[in-house]
Amino acid sequence: MGRRAPSSPSSPELRRKRTAAPPPEPPTPRRFCSMADVMRRSRPVDAPPPVARAREAIYDTLLCDTCGSGDRDDDLLICDRCDRGRHTFCLRPIAAKVPIGPWFCPDCAPPAKPVKRFPMKQTKIVDFFRIQKDDQDHVLAKCRLSQDVRRRRKSSLVMHKKRRRILPFVPTEDGARRLKQMASLATALTSSKTKFSNELTYMPNMAPRSSNQARLEEGGMQVLPKEDKETIELCRTMQQRGECPPLLVVFDSREGFTVQADADIKDLTFIAEYVGDVDYLENRANDDCDCIMTLLLTADPSQRLVICPDKRGNISRFISGINNHTLDGKKKQNVKCVRYDIDGESHVLLVACRDIAYGEKLYYDYNGYEHAYPTHHFL
Repeated sequence: MGRRAPSSPSSPELRRKRTAAPPPEPPTPRRFCSMADVMRRSRPVDAPPPVARAREAIYDTLLCDTCGSGDRDDDLLICDRCDRGRHTFCLRPIAAKVPIGPWFCPDCAPPAKPVKRFPMKQTKIVDFFRIQKDDQDHVLAKCRLSQDVRRRRKSSLVMHKKRRRILPFVPTEDGARRLKQMASLATALTSSKTKFSNELTYMPNMAPRSSNQARLEEGGMQVLPKEDKETIELCRTMQQRGECPPLLVVFDSREGFTVQADADIKDLTFIAEYVGDVDYLENRANDDCDCIMTLLLTADPSQRLVICPDKRGNISRFISGINNHTLDGKKKQNVKCVRYDIDGESHVLLVACRDIAYGEKLYYDYNGYEHAYPTHHFL
């Protein structure tokens, strides 16, 4: 068998090796930026992104769609859909404070549902307010007797004069009219998704009842005299039996739900106790509730208590506040808000501070003596 002859220098394999591409050249060294160039081109850590900067430029020139002013920007709300602005006090009804979370202007918000009136049926009213069906003739007689024998002083209350007593309210005698009054309150409560309660409530994960100690009030708290305590107890008994103050809750296009007198009410008449869930003030620092009431001011800020009637409450949460920055606003006040020590606990009582005429709306000063609640946008 013969062998294969060796390849000649001119064979195709050698020609392919000789014509192969030369090895690649080494890459050109990269030019790196200096630290000065990097710092010059960079943005601050807290700088907003370009979109946010554009929105900020819009907000700097934002005007209220209703009044056309850009003043009072702390009260200027921005719609989360159309980015147009409205002042809280230009809305109807007026917004008591800047809401927490998304907000939509009236043009972008879904249509508001009409107020559904509570049925004018006695059985439903009895169930809603948990009225006791006991004989109430002796209660009414006691109320009228107390109302007649207690005399009011027509002059102003001065420290050196004899202290004036709190008067019990006089319920409306007409049963149908009284049913209408209670139905109006039930309508307002159900529309606000609030359960009826005529006393302070202490819920789990909130302030316990043991925290409500009037002796902890910084500077002390006035004790409710025995005669006035009896009056309050009498009024509570009447309310348990369906005898309510002559008040009507009505819806106002500017103020929302408000309370008006459905009969003449005398000066110093007990109107209601401000009630709701009791909680620590620090737990409600970012709360969206527009009707929080101070209950206890302690030296320790962590122990201060407030009343929150957004879940449970009575007619007191619908009484409007005055604009105490104007003389006309102060003239409208006809109810005073007073905190009393009752059996060692703090309670907030609403009492007429002058004669209130039939049909007159009820107003009181939200600030009390703390002067902390902003009322300049109130009517």
